[in-house]
Amino acid sequence: MSEKLLRLAIDMDEVIADVIPKFLKLYNRDFGTALDIEQTPGKEVFELIPEDVNRKWYEYINEPGFFRDLEPIADSREVVKKLHEKYDLYIVSAAMEFRNSLQDKYDWLRDHFPFIDWKHIIFCGNKIVNVDILIDDRIRNFVDFDGRKLLFSSPHNLLITEYERVNNWKEVAEKLL
Repeated sequence: MSEKLLRLAIDMDEVIADVIPKFLKLYNRDFGTALDIEQTPGKEVFELIPEDVNRKWYEYINEPGFFRDLEPIADSREVVKKLHEKYDLYIVSAAMEFRNSLQDKYDWLRDHFPFIDWKHIIFCGNKIVNVDILIDDRIRNFVDFDGRKLLFSSPHNLLITEYERVNNWKEVAEKLL
């Protein structure tokens, strides 16, 4: 009889897919500025943009292709591959939030994480998942979740202290491998 593996769910944006540099690149290109959100812990990207153009971030993320060419977060591919061997691993993304992101995210996963079977990819609205461990950068996804919560560091969540934190994929490996 085989041993049942623990179920692990991993978020995409700002956890394995690096959204912030893409946004900054587009914004700085279009507005000739050097916006740098890492200098303001606890703030969302849209909170740092001048008020007269602060909906531009929403235009960018709703463009077809925005999510297609993001860079993977450092060490995510290697660590997720090892986690995939040890856990019943799922990628869970609130892809319904941005209408053009579904295909981009699926294709991105095929390119960067080809070892994750399509049956282990969950695109949803609310992340109501029955897993043992959830790695996410958004605490709203922890609200009704009863398992182990790992908050993946991102500038917007740096002031949050009530969850177990992982700052990078090497720390994830230390905790879960």
